[in-house]
Amino acid sequence: QLVESGGGLVQAGGSLRLSCTTSENIFNFNVMSWYRQAPGRQRDLVAFITRSGTTTYVDSVRGRFTIFRDGAKNTMYLSMNGLKPDDTAVYFCKAQRLASSIWGQGTLVTVSS
Repeated sequence: QLVESGGGLVQAGGSLRLSCTTSENIFNFNVMSWYRQAPGRQRDLVAFITRSGTTTYVDSVRGRFTIFRDGAKNTMYLSMNGLKPDDTAVYFCKAQRLASSIWGQGTLVTVSS
């Protein structure tokens, strides 16, 4: 089970930090990811972190967003700075094993201009 939190309403240029807490050891998963889905659009990858700690970002958020985790809290985070109206979406976390994956319920981020 994944539980997300941290979404909300923020003005353009502002910051938010999203959290995704797992019900088991976070290192049980090969990859943990953040996705987002804007109204009327498909769900797109934002960033991911591997078990070894390697991080990857899509071009549109690189340099503004940071993905990291706290193993002691079994929690993954997405720190978002310099938010833009185009970042408005429901943000989902995903935890992947070799043959399966689980999703969080999503948390809404709204960036006003």
